Amino acid sequence: MTRTEPAGTPLGDAFHLYDTTLRDGAQREGITYSVADKLAVARLLDELGVGFIEGGWPGALPKDTEFFARAAKGELLLKHAALVAFGATRKAGTTAEKDPQVRALLDAEAPVITVVAKSDLRHIERALRVDVDEACAMVHDTVAFLVREGRRVFLDAEHFFDGYAASPDTSLRVLDAAAGAGADVLVLCDTNGGRLPLGLAETVREIKEKTGFRLGIHCQDDTSCAVANSVAAVQAGATHVQCTANGYGERAGNADLFAVAGNLVTKLGMEVLPTGGIAELTRVSHALAEIANLAPDTHQAYVGSSAFAHKAGLHASAIKVDPLLYNHIDPASVGNGMRVLVTEMAGRASLELKGRELGVDLAGRPEALTNAVRKVKELESEGWSFEAADASLGLLLRREIEHISAEPPPVPPFELESYRVVLDHRPDGEVVSEATVKVHVGGRRVIATAEGNGPVHALDAALREALSPHLPWLDSVELADYKVRILPSNPGTDAVTRVLVETSDGEHAWTTVGVHGNIVEASWLALCDALVHKSLVTVDG
Repeated sequence: MTRTEPAGTPLGDAFHLYDTTLRDGAQREGITYSVADKLAVARLLDELGVGFIEGGWPGALPKDTEFFARAAKGELLLKHAALVAFGATRKAGTTAEKDPQVRALLDAEAPVITVVAKSDLRHIERALRVDVDEACAMVHDTVAFLVREGRRVFLDAEHFFDGYAASPDTSLRVLDAAAGAGADVLVLCDTNGGRLPLGLAETVREIKEKTGFRLGIHCQDDTSCAVANSVAAVQAGATHVQCTANGYGERAGNADLFAVAGNLVTKLGMEVLPTGGIAELTRVSHALAEIANLAPDTHQAYVGSSAFAHKAGLHASAIKVDPLLYNHIDPASVGNGMRVLVTEMAGRASLELKGRELGVDLAGRPEALTNAVRKVKELESEGWSFEAADASLGLLLRREIEHISAEPPPVPPFELESYRVVLDHRPDGEVVSEATVKVHVGGRRVIATAEGNGPVHALDAALREALSPHLPWLDSVELADYKVRILPSNPGTDAVTRVLVETSDGEHAWTTVGVHGNIVEASWLALCDALVHKSLVTVDG
């Protein structure tokens, strides 16, 4: 039997950061965890330092039963967290000892068990179809039996806030039944997610004063208030907060573990994670998104890639003086970083800061900086977007410096003479693209032809065929993503196509942009920028 309390946090058992990603979070539409996934998620959460990891509902779901069995056999060794099994109270008309679902909770061998129970009179009478006396007996008998069997027990009081508003006495009786049987924490659940922070906090404070019980909080996000409600509950006296990674959960989701932890640590000064844990928020968030097969939310508080991204020139001017003037915390404290976005809104300060970020020093080069600002604004007005194409922006800034430099510009890795792309519709119905490029590289004129499953693929293949013998690093470079957008045109003008190309060398990825009325030319511009960027990085490195 493993421990029943958190390890390694300064607050110890006095405050619980409880994660239910593997149970409540797994109910999100589009998420399906394998048992191996669940084990990987649990290990990452333990690395972060959460106090409790709810692994699922053994006996109800075969994968959850297998997860606990494999954990018990030694496949899950937790350094910080205690493992929790989740389940329901005994059914009406039987005993906890004889209820197979309750027995399954013991068989899971988890040291902590969270039991869910209805605490709303309407649910007791309409869903369970029992009276309040029997509902309370179901809670008391189940908790008492599990405690006698050596388990630490928490109670999830389902629909508590709605139930307390409708029938306070019923909800309090359910809490009394659990506490009297030995439950350590009584978790007040905003199951429908309809509460707002001030009213929820008032209820938590009132229950705390009336009962003296140790209270927890579990919030759904149906009003986009789950994080605010959770923090408000803690401020009102709750010492146990249940969350899910990245706010995963059914409907609108649950309280986001990373936002809740970030707020508790950086705003309330509560050390709810082990030393160094707060700096792991971003890494763990993104790793868990990968396991869930979901793209990380770029605008997620604390851990999103845009959480500390600044676009307005006014912001950049202040950030140049002191980054904290427009950041509520140091991004590095949660493992994130600050970015300056360059668009038509950019001013001199934005571009100078962005250049510094990209390794292009514009300080002391006012002419180059002025020209670069003008060029960016002109290109953005024509449909170019440097906000998501740092590599193309870096090349633009370098070129502006070269224009005013007395030194000769560096020799480009290759120069285009011409290219041609044709489509071949073959008798069997297959459509194949063929591209021919003529380039000058290494002092030679090279002609190469290649086929592809589209004009851009064929063009990329032909360019590689021509350049590979001369650029030894090219074999490690591959096209990782390709996005096309047809931009709205002004009346009487042709449509413009914008292409974003993401390229990777296995260690780093970079994005380039091309804009033209012809999609192939737009793609060519982005492809060329990608290779030129790589050549400069290789030389500089």
